Amino acid sequence: MTGSTTTPTVVLVHGAFADAASWSGVIAELQQHGVPVVAPPNPLRGLAADAAYIESVAAQIEGPVVLVGHSYGGAVITVAGVAPNVTGLVYVAAYALEQGESLGELQGRFPASPLVSSLRQATYPVEGGEPAVEVTILPEAFPQIFAADLPAEATRVLAVTQRPLAAGAFAETASAAAWRSKPSWAVVAGADQAINPEVERFGAERAGARTVELDGASHAVAVSRPKEVAAVILEAVRAGV
Repeated sequence: MTGSTTTPTVVLVHGAFADAASWSGVIAELQQHGVPVVAPPNPLRGLAADAAYIESVAAQIEGPVVLVGHSYGGAVITVAGVAPNVTGLVYVAAYALEQGESLGELQGRFPASPLVSSLRQATYPVEGGEPAVEVTILPEAFPQIFAADLPAEATRVLAVTQRPLAAGAFAETASAAAWRSKPSWAVVAGADQAINPEVERFGAERAGARTVELDGASHAVAVSRPKEVAAVILEAVRAGV
């Protein structure tokens, strides 16, 4: 409890292969409860840079903030959550890294998900250097891997609106683990094919997160089950008042 009389602002951080629109259903649920929400674009260019950006977003919000991260966004809020006004962290089908740990290291402790063999590489320009590599999910594999519990017409749209992730992000280590000093919550997607659910469970347990597991939920759990995801976020919001 913070003793604040101000309702925390929820900052929703999307992960790779998605954009802020993936939070639309969750945003609608939170707004119905009078909760202020911000859903900034996650640059997806590298863990340190992305976390610095999200931390700056949080730090410029007056009053307490609850950071919510989906997928790779979980790694981002783990680092960005050190912002002094962050009162809680919510991991949604997400990576909860330890300080000094990378996505690759955490994933490497568990059997690989189908995502690993379904990534497509491309390059993007880097000022003053050689082109860097970014990855997306093969469009034909996207529905099953990312959003198997959504209608086919929805997954066809999501597959072609993917935001690519810089491949270098997999090797970057977390400079901090905000869950060590901030309370955390987690939603585990029980049928996730993008992140092995065991990775989600392990990170949540290590962080001491209050965890809800949604059986049958795909990686796109915020899209397919927004009410249940919002309910966990609301718990974090109420704890921060």
